[in-house]
Amino acid sequence: MSAFIMIAAAFVTAISQILLKQSASQDHAGIVRQYLNGRVILGYALMMSALVMNIWAYRTIEYHLGPVLNASSYIFVLILGRIVLKEKISKKALLGNALILTGILIALP
Repeated sequence: MSAFIMIAAAFVTAISQILLKQSASQDHAGIVRQYLNGRVILGYALMMSALVMNIWAYRTIEYHLGPVLNASSYIFVLILGRIVLKEKISKKALLGNALILTGILIALP
């Protein structure tokens, strides 16, 4: 169960990163609106939620699995970036994510 929560936290982190990138690519009516807008506030709230989820999961998960499972956030960011932001996936990004996935599969019991 804790491994699932850790992976869910990685997914929530990826969503927050997409929201922050969307906000950064928009024009804002002043410096305050640049940092205090819906996407930024929601993005940081999701990051805080992911932190709480990770803390809760670390209570019962083997410690060596935490960083391994958190690395799945890179895979989620790649997929969400393609779907939501319409970003092209480069060969280097694909190879890097394949290596991350291979590492995750090797490290899992």
